[in-house]
Amino acid sequence: MVDAPLPVPGADRRDRQTRLGYAMVAASAGLFAVNGSVSKLALGGSGMGTLRWTELRSTGAFLGLLAGIALVAPHRLRVGRSEARSLAVYGVVGFAFVQWLYFVAIYRLPIGIGLLLEFTAPVLVALWARFVWREQVRDRVWAALVLVLLGLVLVAEAWSGVTLDELGVAAGLAAAVALAIFYLAGERLVTHRDPTSLVCLAIGAAAAFWAIVQPWWSFPFASLGEPVTLHGGLTAPVWALASWTIVLGTIAPFVLAIGALRHLRATTVTIVATLEPVLAAFVAWVWLGEALATVQVVGGAVVLAGILLAEAAR
Repeated sequence: MVDAPLPVPGADRRDRQTRLGYAMVAASAGLFAVNGSVSKLALGGSGMGTLRWTELRSTGAFLGLLAGIALVAPHRLRVGRSEARSLAVYGVVGFAFVQWLYFVAIYRLPIGIGLLLEFTAPVLVALWARFVWREQVRDRVWAALVLVLLGLVLVAEAWSGVTLDELGVAAGLAAAVALAIFYLAGERLVTHRDPTSLVCLAIGAAAAFWAIVQPWWSFPFASLGEPVTLHGGLTAPVWALASWTIVLGTIAPFVLAIGALRHLRATTVTIVATLEPVLAAFVAWVWLGEALATVQVVGGAVVLAGILLAEAAR
């Protein structure tokens, strides 16, 4: 008779934590995905513009996170002089530009395609790590690059001429560059500061940047009361959609994604986060009727395969 293996102490707890981590990332991706359609409806119904919507989102999220941290652990908001400049640059490029370019892309393109363009960032991260930081990166990064480029050709149906909005495509690719900077700079900054306060202060820098570019006294507050058609004849005011974007489209998914880092490796979190463009395309198809051609769906799958390879290469 063979004795059954003894249970490993703490193994069940680790398994539960791992499952919790996956659930948190999936929930984060789902909330971000729904926010794409919510924001697109608000942008189309309010006439507010992508810059103002980004300013509203950044400022609201910053104030929410600031209030939460100030109540629980105010000491985590302290910033040294040497750190202030890095946080300011990180907030402007990694948060202000990423969010704005993302909104421009999904406003001018189908949401799924806009997100696919933005999520090519992991390939840029792997290439930067290989050639600038001289990190050891597996050769599969080249296969990932080929897959991403091939997939984007299929998504754009390049053989039939330019069928996608050029400004939208440019914004999506620029968002990928900004998102790559978000990953790279965040990887260094998080070694000196906890993730939650890092996000709070960086979003605060983004909010301050937009307040300078677009002062609040010129904000079109009247547009917040404009009704937006949701689905089946239902309507909601723009302020309700803005509240969703701030709380469930920014604060909650960021906190979930950061919290998942307590249970999963950063690479794993990023890979699972690629659920977002898939879920966003599905939500946009059901809610907004944004159907993609078969070849574009195939291209999207190829791009996602390239993204996963790039993540695994580093």
